[in-house]
Amino acid sequence: MRTLQRYLAGKLIGGWSLVFLVLAAVFGLLGFIQELERVTSNYDAIAVARYTLLTLPQRVLGLAPVIALLGTIVALASMDKTNELTVIRGAGVSLRRFLGAISIPTLALMALLWLSLEFIAAPLHQQGEELRYTLRNGNSGVIPDGGVWAKSGKRYVHLGKMLHGYVPGDINLYEFGDDGELLRTLHASKAIVNPDRRWTFEDVRKKELVDGKLQTTYEPELEIANMWSPQELPTITLTDESMTLTVLYDYSQYLQSNGRSYRQYLSAFWQRLIMPLTVAAMILLATPVSVSLGSGRDTSFGIKMGMGAAAGILFYLGAQVVFALGLLLDLSIPVVSVVPTVIVALCAGILLAKMHW
Repeated sequence: MRTLQRYLAGKLIGGWSLVFLVLAAVFGLLGFIQELERVTSNYDAIAVARYTLLTLPQRVLGLAPVIALLGTIVALASMDKTNELTVIRGAGVSLRRFLGAISIPTLALMALLWLSLEFIAAPLHQQGEELRYTLRNGNSGVIPDGGVWAKSGKRYVHLGKMLHGYVPGDINLYEFGDDGELLRTLHASKAIVNPDRRWTFEDVRKKELVDGKLQTTYEPELEIANMWSPQELPTITLTDESMTLTVLYDYSQYLQSNGRSYRQYLSAFWQRLIMPLTVAAMILLATPVSVSLGSGRDTSFGIKMGMGAAAGILFYLGAQVVFALGLLLDLSIPVVSVVPTVIVALCAGILLAKMHW
């Protein structure tokens, strides 16, 4: 049985790797061509290539369920075509033992995906975004599109610059009373960011309402609580694809606690968290698709790949629709995120029950 497990693991890893490389090459080339439209004097073709390579793992990871589906079909359908599965069945290997042998590399793949989401893909994507941002905007640190606004209770913060080393600069803070009257404004040239969400504003110009008039004072330092954490600062000028799972969750909770829009980030967190489970469901689905249609004819392999490609496209588009509807209708994010996986698992269970082994 161990020999069979090792053989199946090798076949599956080969199939997954083949599909991964093909899709990575296709999407990498498309991404490179699209990014060439943004070339500047500093952000040249070599920099575009570096950016594409750094952000490619995160892009391809989003296709992991499709890669698992097609890779499994490649592996098992090729075995069925050469009658290897017939030999395995003839040797007395039950369907349960066969699925058990497949589950070992599947579990390893799931663990690798979770580790990649947290420690590899997102950090690399962040490096790529940082590279593009720095080369396209120079050393000015000016945040594009007029900077970033944030709201916390009756307080509004505007961040105009992100200096080297993720040091916030050109900061404006506005505090209002319950009646909507402006009570205080602050302007700081930069701030020191502490781990507990406290910022130390430097070179502060403060205007406060005193007896109905705004009075201006200057302070070298002023501590302000409930600001962005050090882990969240890089995301201000970047996309949520640059966030790890832990940062996504913490940032969504921070936004929720401050009454700001958070569902987009929480949805991204749950989608990525559940994605390895979706991969396992896809591998389970690919097994009856690869085996039950086997006839030994040359055309059978192409038919199976066509079915797999169609199922992969249908799943990808359907999942995007489900996620978008969940956000639009304000449905439970964890429930919505798991729906596509449950549907795939149910389809796989039905096909396995009807499968002739």
